[in-house]
Amino acid sequence: MTARPYIASQADDPWSRMWCDTTPRHLAGPGDPRHVTQALRAAGWKNFGDPDFPHVVLASPDHQHTLVLEPVPETYGSWWRISSTPWGGWHASFGANTPVEIIAGFTDALVRPTPQGEPDIWPTLRAAGWAYERDGHGTEHARHPDGITTMERRGTPAGSHFDWTAEVALPNGLGGHTRVWHAYFDDDTPRHLLAGFAAALVDPAPVSRGRYYVPHSHLVTQVERGAIGDQLATAHDERLKAIRTAARKARRATALATRPPSAPGAETTTAAARSR
Repeated sequence: MTARPYIASQADDPWSRMWCDTTPRHLAGPGDPRHVTQALRAAGWKNFGDPDFPHVVLASPDHQHTLVLEPVPETYGSWWRISSTPWGGWHASFGANTPVEIIAGFTDALVRPTPQGEPDIWPTLRAAGWAYERDGHGTEHARHPDGITTMERRGTPAGSHFDWTAEVALPNGLGGHTRVWHAYFDDDTPRHLLAGFAAALVDPAPVSRGRYYVPHSHLVTQVERGAIGDQLATAHDERLKAIRTAARKARRATALATRPPSAPGAETTTAAARSR
């Protein structure tokens, strides 16, 4: 058996660098994609990716949802693409620098039991100090106090179609803006998934990043915590256990909801048969 040679790689995290508590999280950069992908694997999603191609292709156990993580060269390209299937379902995407903890707010909600009702997104942002506006055409817009982070639901001029966007964009000094990251959701995206994204977006808790392993170090505060790879690994394992438990509950709830109703008297007959 050939021994594995030492090859320096970011896949060696969390032991390969010194870690910092980094705030605010929405400016902290992408982080470790396994925060999302391994959580979905823990929920029973299967990897259909080609090991010789730089991507991850995951599908839910019922093949109703898919995730593709695929690096693209375009400046505004979406590295993360999440969809419901078959065709005609909803679609969401995230740019390369979107923090994985914020993407996980969306994907974690996807594998947990679906809540009753449709949560409203905007109160979460307003409670975190974001300014909210709605115009006469139905477009809704919220802006973070930093002035560079926004979330919006915008419709076509005819008002026949809406979609959602979130982004961080820095002024480029020439009257325009340069994106740090962006996210897109079509309006068919379930609201509880958008609510999970919004909650993760405004969460004040710091995230772990290596010093200077952020897109723009001047936008964040990093407090060094020392070499805590074991602690990060333990926390990740606990996260995966929680996801497995939540996914099992979701599958049980779905099975009960889709179970055909029993014929009148069937339960009584079954109970009597068991008592014999």
